[in-house]
Amino acid sequence: MLKNVNIHNILFLDIETVSGFSKYSELPERFKTLWNHKASFLKKGESDTEESLYERAGIYAEFGKIICISVGYIHKGDGVEQIRLKSFASHDEVEVLKSFSDLLNKFFGETKHLLCGHNAKEFDFPYICRRLLINGLPIPNTLNIAGKKPWEVNHLDTMQLWRFGDYKAYTSLDLLTALFNVPSPKSDISGADVSRVYWEDNDLERIAEYCQQDVVALIQIFRKYQALNLIDPSDILMS
Repeated sequence: MLKNVNIHNILFLDIETVSGFSKYSELPERFKTLWNHKASFLKKGESDTEESLYERAGIYAEFGKIICISVGYIHKGDGVEQIRLKSFASHDEVEVLKSFSDLLNKFFGETKHLLCGHNAKEFDFPYICRRLLINGLPIPNTLNIAGKKPWEVNHLDTMQLWRFGDYKAYTSLDLLTALFNVPSPKSDISGADVSRVYWEDNDLERIAEYCQQDVVALIQIFRKYQALNLIDPSDILMS
C-alpha cells in the first residue's frame, strides 16, 4: 500500500478549532440569528437548544476559529529517521494562519510535496481554506484545489485510504492506533475537551501538545500503511 509515495515528501498536519465566541450569549445578533437557523437542523431532541448546541460551533468554519495547527515530517539523518514537529498556536487566528501559510509557501510548494491528515479532505483542508478567506488571506498553492484535476491535488487522507472505496463508515484515528498497536494520542485530553481547555482553562499549550500527539499518531499510522517500522519515541523531536 502506498509503495510509490515517498514519506519524506509529506507534511502531516492536524488542526484544533473552537467556537468563535466563548458563549452563545456573546454572539452578535446577526450571527445569533444565523446560528439559530443552523441549530434547527442539528436538533435531535427537546433538550437540544440553540444555546446548548453552540458548544459544537467550533466544527463549522463559519462559526469557529483555528487556535492551533501542528505539523510534522520525517527527517532522515545519519541513518536514523526522526519525526520533526512544529506547532502554530495562538489566540490570534490570523497569526496561526499566516505562520502556517509561510511554512507551506517556503518549504512545501513543489509538486512533489504532499499534505496528509486524518479526515483532512472533509475537515482540516477545507476549514483552513475557509478561515484564510474569512481573514482576508490568500490560500497557499498546495491547499488551493480550485481548477485542479483530481490527480493534480497532492492531498492524502489516512481515513479515506483506510476506506478502500467503502464510504459508509467513519474510522477515528484513535481506533486505527488501537488496531495497529500505536500509542493513543488521547493520553491527556480528547477532542471533546478542547473547547473547555481553551475557554475555561485558557491552556493553549496543553491543546498544542495534544495536537502534536495527533500528528505523531497520524505519521505512525501512515508508516503502518507502508509496512514500515514505527519511529521510536526518542526520535520524535520538536523543531
